[in-house]
Amino acid sequence: MRVIEGQLHGSGRAFAIVAARVNLTITRALVDGASDCLRRHGVADDDLLLAWVPGSFELPLVAGRLAQRSRLAGVIAVGAVIQGSTDHHLHIAASAAAGLERAAAAASKPITFGVVTAATVEQAQERAGLKKNLGWDAALAALEAADLLDRLDADAGTGAGSRKP
Repeated sequence: MRVIEGQLHGSGRAFAIVAARVNLTITRALVDGASDCLRRHGVADDDLLLAWVPGSFELPLVAGRLAQRSRLAGVIAVGAVIQGSTDHHLHIAASAAAGLERAAAAASKPITFGVVTAATVEQAQERAGLKKNLGWDAALAALEAADLLDRLDADAGTGAGSRKP
């Protein structure tokens, strides 16, 4: 069996981070985590773009538009949706997740989900750096997925996909 896997190589690749301003303290930590991850895996500062949107609901539109740029290998969407006294957060989180998935499929490019969904501010803080950083995790996923897509394209170009292992 032939196995094709993506590697965590960012050198020579460009990425965008789309960040929601709502819950800005949390989102800034996610942006920091994502950009740190990308840089540590070889992405140059000149190959990073940060776009701010009003809230998580707007992430899919801007992420999708950016993913259409041929120069970008992928987009990392970050934000924080924290439960309030109504169920508004459920609609925002579901819309953001579904919209990002649709945008990725339409662009045929990785758009990763680094949106913290939490019941409390404390939970959100834990997921934005105190215990782990979902921005970092989303950036890792974007790196791996972008490399995998490149490998799949190269494999298809060799005709290897039609041969038996």
